[in-house]
Amino acid sequence: MSSASYDDPATAGGPMTVDGPAAACAVRVVDSAKVAHVSAALPDADVITELTQVFGLLADPGRLRVITALLEGGEMCVCDIAAACGHSESAVSHALRLLRASRVVRVRRAGRMAYYRLDDSHVRMLLDLALTHVGHTKERA
Repeated sequence: MSSASYDDPATAGGPMTVDGPAAACAVRVVDSAKVAHVSAALPDADVITELTQVFGLLADPGRLRVITALLEGGEMCVCDIAAACGHSESAVSHALRLLRASRVVRVRRAGRMAYYRLDDSHVRMLLDLALTHVGHTKERA
C-alpha cells in the first residue's frame, strides 16, 4: 500500500496518508446529505451522557447479576436478590441504590420492606436483546 499523502479539506486536520485513518475508504468522498441526516439524528450531549451512565452500570458483573435476577424474578426484596445472586445484602443494596438513581430499577415499599423491580419495559427489552445477542454470538462461534 502506498503511503503517499494528499490534502483533504473535509478532514480539516491537514494531510492524510492512505495508511492513516482514511485508509478504510478507497476514495475519500463525503456524502454531505447523509452526514447532515445522521448528524441531525444523533442524540444531544446530555442524552449521550445518560446513555453512558446506564451502559456503565450494566458493565459491572455484580450489578448485571442483580438486574438479571430482577429480569427473571420480577419484584424481589434485597434478601431474595442477594440469595439468588450469591452476594451480600450490603453489596446488593449498594448496587440497587446506583441502579435506582439511574432509573434502571424502581422500589415499592410495604411497611418496612422494600421490593425492587426493573423500572420499565425498555430496560427489560434492553436486557433481553443483550442476552439474545450474546447467545447468538456464541452460536456463530
